[in-house]
Amino acid sequence: MSRSPAPPREVRPYLDELVHRTRAVCGPRLVSVLAVGSLALGDYRHGRSDIDVTVVVDGSLPRQALPELAAALAHPALECPAAGLELVVYPAGFTARPSGGAGYLMDLNTGPSLPERVSYDPGKAPAFWYVLDRSVAHQSGLRLTGRPAREVIAAPDRAGVLDALRASVREHAEGGGHTADNRILNGCRSVVYCRCGHWLAKRGAARIVAASEAEFRPLITDALRSFERPRGSALALPGPAVRGFLEWVAGRVEAAAGAEGRQYT
Repeated sequence: MSRSPAPPREVRPYLDELVHRTRAVCGPRLVSVLAVGSLALGDYRHGRSDIDVTVVVDGSLPRQALPELAAALAHPALECPAAGLELVVYPAGFTARPSGGAGYLMDLNTGPSLPERVSYDPGKAPAFWYVLDRSVAHQSGLRLTGRPAREVIAAPDRAGVLDALRASVREHAEGGGHTADNRILNGCRSVVYCRCGHWLAKRGAARIVAASEAEFRPLITDALRSFERPRGSALALPGPAVRGFLEWVAGRVEAAAGAEGRQYT
């Protein structure tokens, strides 16, 4: 398997400072800081992508350290050069075992294009996003400091990932808070995972699906073109076509989940 790429130069000083501030707050209880998402998969688009970071800490980290960490990393106290920062802090005991839960200690969204949000209650969040992020992290997490991803984050089992993909596709079908191009490309990535059990970058997955599914090729091509633009100037894609594509994606996920279930009956 190929090694994870180095972070793009546009974000390296930011990541260095993020690690420095996280280490200053967490001290010896810091286990790992990992870049995940598009940075880990080699598909970061400056001006469009978020910076996704997973922090793993020893379970003895004092709870009062979490608001201190959120304040240290919040934009503009630490100016985010990307569309936003999505940072999740987990206890090491939780990430060491496969889980279908959210399980975080803190979930921070901050940055110029993200609504400011911090949560310390995993029971209030849809778990599927965290399951998918941990699956990507186990496969491709880029170590910024501490122990490597595969030593600290267990791979969610395939059935659990497929359940999470079901929920993800439903979320994208509703469309709230997501650009149409991102919904299409996420759908492509879901289909490729169902086919091969491996996470690809969104654009790479989209090219694979476009090559094999002529019916959706024009829509995917338009989504790829739109994804090259900043979020605020994303192209308007036809709603019925987007919905039809996501219905097809949902069918592919259901078929994969059904096949997985039949293996154990």
